[in-house]
Amino acid sequence: MGATLARCTHGRPSLAQRPAGYAAAVQRSVPPVLRRFSRFVPEVCKQALRPLGRRLGVVAPAQWWQLNHRARLGRLRSDAAANCNVCGWSGSAFLGSHHVESATCPQCGSVARDRFLLWCAAERGGLRRKVRVLETSPRLGDEYRELMRRHLDYRASDFDLGAHRADLQIDLQAIALPDASLDVVLTPHVLEHVPETQCALAELYRVMAPGGRIYLQVPLLHGATASPTTPEFHADNTPVFWNFGWDLIDMVRAAGFTATALVTANFAAVLTGQVPPPEPDGDIFDVVDMVRHARPDDLTVIASDAQATSMGWLPSHQFVTWECRK
Repeated sequence: MGATLARCTHGRPSLAQRPAGYAAAVQRSVPPVLRRFSRFVPEVCKQALRPLGRRLGVVAPAQWWQLNHRARLGRLRSDAAANCNVCGWSGSAFLGSHHVESATCPQCGSVARDRFLLWCAAERGGLRRKVRVLETSPRLGDEYRELMRRHLDYRASDFDLGAHRADLQIDLQAIALPDASLDVVLTPHVLEHVPETQCALAELYRVMAPGGRIYLQVPLLHGATASPTTPEFHADNTPVFWNFGWDLIDMVRAAGFTATALVTANFAAVLTGQVPPPEPDGDIFDVVDMVRHARPDDLTVIASDAQATSMGWLPSHQFVTWECRK
């Protein structure tokens, strides 16, 4: 059966059988005048004509990051059991376990926290066309960045370009960008690796345009901020300086931002006492301490239980992102 499924009709090779670089080679073979003309063709017409173009050999098969889904970028796409709001994949289940660093999409490789960060930015209106977006040390690679560049004025940065390839080398404590030069910053699991938190937040405030916003994601392991008691490193051998708690919002506000913590409906119910906290499971998340220091007035529900289940945001206490507005 596998051999049968690997073939397509009329004796042509399937996408899996075509050599690496096939799509790029087809695109290069299309006359430049035709490529320029295609920019003015409405997407609905392109979608209708694409099967004919592929049959004639003048249109390369579209990869997931090339598809036109700007209107849904970062949002839910179907009612399947599992949905990836990064690449549009849907199916019966993600790969791996329920965890912030797992529930992996089989198409684009996003894990649960990648999808939650993008969802927060999209649902809160941060992914409008042509906004100037900086993402610090994005975990996903070139295909994801190509998707973002197709729809946003997007750049990626890293501190030393060691663990992540990026467009810019940036130290958040001294950002080499002009004042008011960014509209949106996506910063996933980076701030805990910065020694001087207030210095970084002040720099982020400086480079944000009025009305700009930061979607700030860190591992929330406890209710109150503390430095690690023993040396701690994450997977890319980056030292951890801070384990943040709910009081991170005080630091954000001290830098000049207004802020709210974006959470799922289930976690909000846990934090407000409507639902009992889960039993300890041996993981590093101290939910009891999170509940003890909870600040219900600082919470904003960003996803329903059904959406969280579909996107793989389980267990719910592992998903928090702060929206910081200038």
